[in-house]
Amino acid sequence: MVIERRLAQLAGTIALALPLPALAAPAVALDSAVFVEHVQAAPNGMLRSLEPARRVASGDRVVTIVSWTRSGPGSFTVTNPLPRGLEYEQSAEGDEEVSADGGRTWGKLGTLRISGRLATAEDLTHVRWHVTGPRAASPSGRIAYSGIVR
Repeated sequence: MVIERRLAQLAGTIALALPLPALAAPAVALDSAVFVEHVQAAPNGMLRSLEPARRVASGDRVVTIVSWTRSGPGSFTVTNPLPRGLEYEQSAEGDEEVSADGGRTWGKLGTLRISGRLATAEDLTHVRWHVTGPRAASPSGRIAYSGIVR
């Protein structure tokens, strides 16, 4: 009986010591890039351009592009904390959820409450997207959102 228990303990110790590549490997890798949007008058209206954000100033509109690559199947969620100095504006997808309490609760802007009042864009701390269906089956993709530097 004592030998059987020790063998069981040893087997458990060996199992814990073995690498678990399937569990350790991330299914989705994320990367992001931030750009400053410039607007100039053009003969046929306004010309908009993006350049990598090296410096930003209060009032600048920035566009963040979150890119993903994946190694496995299935739906996933992309969650992005918002920098304190950025007021969330909108997502290119329109299907995002936002949080005003550090990611504890989620919803659409205009439905979330904080301190007994409706949360505003200035209150937001996180934004997330659920990537499902055909889009989730793709090995890579992008999501973009914009904000104004405070």
